[in-house]
Amino acid sequence: MILVENVSKRYNFGVSAPRYLTLRDSLASSLRSAQPVRRLLGRGSANEEVERSFYALRNVNFQVHPGEVVAIIGRNGAGKSTLLKILSRITWPTEGHVALYGHSGSLLEIGAGFHAELSGRENIFLSGAVMGMSRAEIRQKFDEIVDFSGIEKFIDMPVKFYSSGMYLRLAFSIASSLQPEILFIDEALGVGDAEFQRRCQDRIRQIGQSGRTVVFVTHSMQVVPQLSQRALWLEAGEVRYDGDAHLAVSAYLDSDPESPSRRVWDDIAIAPGDDDVRLRSIRFVGEQGGDLDVSDVGRPFNVELSFDVLTDGHIIVPRLEFCNAEGACLFWSFEVDSPWHRRPRPAGRYRSTASLPAHLFADGPLSVGVGIQSFSPWKKHVDESRVISLLLTDPPLNDEQTITARGDYAGHIPGFVRPLLQWTTESG
Repeated sequence: MILVENVSKRYNFGVSAPRYLTLRDSLASSLRSAQPVRRLLGRGSANEEVERSFYALRNVNFQVHPGEVVAIIGRNGAGKSTLLKILSRITWPTEGHVALYGHSGSLLEIGAGFHAELSGRENIFLSGAVMGMSRAEIRQKFDEIVDFSGIEKFIDMPVKFYSSGMYLRLAFSIASSLQPEILFIDEALGVGDAEFQRRCQDRIRQIGQSGRTVVFVTHSMQVVPQLSQRALWLEAGEVRYDGDAHLAVSAYLDSDPESPSRRVWDDIAIAPGDDDVRLRSIRFVGEQGGDLDVSDVGRPFNVELSFDVLTDGHIIVPRLEFCNAEGACLFWSFEVDSPWHRRPRPAGRYRSTASLPAHLFADGPLSVGVGIQSFSPWKKHVDESRVISLLLTDPPLNDEQTITARGDYAGHIPGFVRPLLQWTTESG
């Protein structure tokens, strides 16, 4: 169990360290300390500076129960890594209290805690000893650690010769195999090849199912609902949300102030693009033709964009990128059926509309990015991700709502899409 009560972490900066003074410096300082002389000279002590500080964490409160897998999400500088360092007792809070009930292990940096001159084998025993395990317990787990890491051929090589990927494999294998009751992981899931990332995720699931506790930090929103049912969203050192992982990710992604449901660039000088093409507007459009920022998954809608072609002769192709609440790309859509398909466009304003059918997306925030490129020769003019976003809802069915794939089910439905399929049922 983890208990965090009113935890704050303050860092001070801009304060000079005290220096050792000579006798002459001391006498001069004493003279300047007298108020009349101080006013005459017009300055204070040589070491006087205004102390400044900032809070990396402020009044953080939460509990993690045994067996929970909890994700911590947020932007860079939100305080995620600082919180993990406090939980791992690498640093201490300025205010508040943290209690850990059980042995803990951590993977906060690649190779952290390794001795560069020791071999991988020796670092396994060293790390296990730091975690409070006996030599017999470490020896019992040794083969499992080496097998999971996949670096058996290099296990007797000094780790200073390891690549970053080898460091990570061994570090994660040690941290997850030595069975600490509480495991802290900082961004390890985003490093290494795809196969090893998948194995790490499987291992975290196994740890949670075994009744042990995992707290991990990640910027990959896709893995959060896959690995955990609960997430903490930190913003500017404070907890903005603590609860369901899907809702936490949706709220975090939907909080981006740069991603409204409509964008217009009146000033062409700052519009996305180059000397050939400039994006001028993009918006979600409802069935009645008006702007749309919230829609039901059972209703169709459009995405409309306008752009200026500034120079003649380019074969221009707009593209839309649709991403879900976890930040995963669902699909790209190119304009392939317009009158200008494979034809050079003269300079002018163009408006393109993509129609999205009902019963395609799952509920949650849907973001759209824009790309505009030309072919023959190929050139990228616009490439903007998450330009606009739309909130899609899918509440339980009532008499006034359109039937969706949810039906009468009120719980969370996994999946990137949610088509309404036709079913045929026969009896007998």
